[in-house]
Amino acid sequence: MKPRSISAINKLELEKKQDIYTRFIPGILFESFHIPPTFLDPSGNPLLRLRCDPGTADVVIELKHAPDAQDPLLYAHLTDTVNGQIHVLLYVVNDVTSQRFNVDRMPDGSKTQFGIFKRNLEAEEAAMRAGLAPGQVRRGLRILRHSIAAFESFVSSLDHDLFFAEPLYYHNAILFESYGFAYLKGRRLMERINLGFLEGHEYQELLNYSSPFRFPEMANSIRGRSWAIHDGILGHAFDHVTMYKSINRHGGLDTFSNNQW
Repeated sequence: MKPRSISAINKLELEKKQDIYTRFIPGILFESFHIPPTFLDPSGNPLLRLRCDPGTADVVIELKHAPDAQDPLLYAHLTDTVNGQIHVLLYVVNDVTSQRFNVDRMPDGSKTQFGIFKRNLEAEEAAMRAGLAPGQVRRGLRILRHSIAAFESFVSSLDHDLFFAEPLYYHNAILFESYGFAYLKGRRLMERINLGFLEGHEYQELLNYSSPFRFPEMANSIRGRSWAIHDGILGHAFDHVTMYKSINRHGGLDTFSNNQW
């Protein structure tokens, strides 16, 4: 029978699993970085790593442009929901040719979990000033449209009509909205955040120069708000937000209409 879930795919032989899971790699990555269909470099070294053991209900995929590359081109972690739908826990695409900022590690080398558990403030400020958003170690490739199209094709091939995603940061949620995602949970939080950044409201008043991530003008941009939220302006972490994308349908949501990045 045709597999319809991560757990079902993981029971298959490795070659078949690789064939299915690589369907959601955007084709533009193959073209731009000359990734061969074998996922091997000219010396036969693997460029693709899959963690998809039988008996598990999640998959981690890591694609590099070179075996010794410090960061992957693409890193994704998917799992099943309780009813067998596809849930994207993490999806990162890096411009591996761009400058790296060590926001993912402290000066002693310990991991920050992308600034969620610890923060390398010096690296974060440098990343912000270079135009990056919270959690980014490198500039992105700006291929979200291609990524979502590939994901829709992948999900459709499993006979599902939607998939779920976990935006780790505020800017992720706003970008997902613009590409047609809706909220399973978190819409009221997003609307409350938007209100709070308006003139005279609580978050706008906390943009008081008390840190490099709290300047008044940050209320007016997606990235600025995201840095302020990452800096704790909400009084709690940005979490408990889950979104979904219906195949070939746009959710029509817009909780922050200013599209200034």
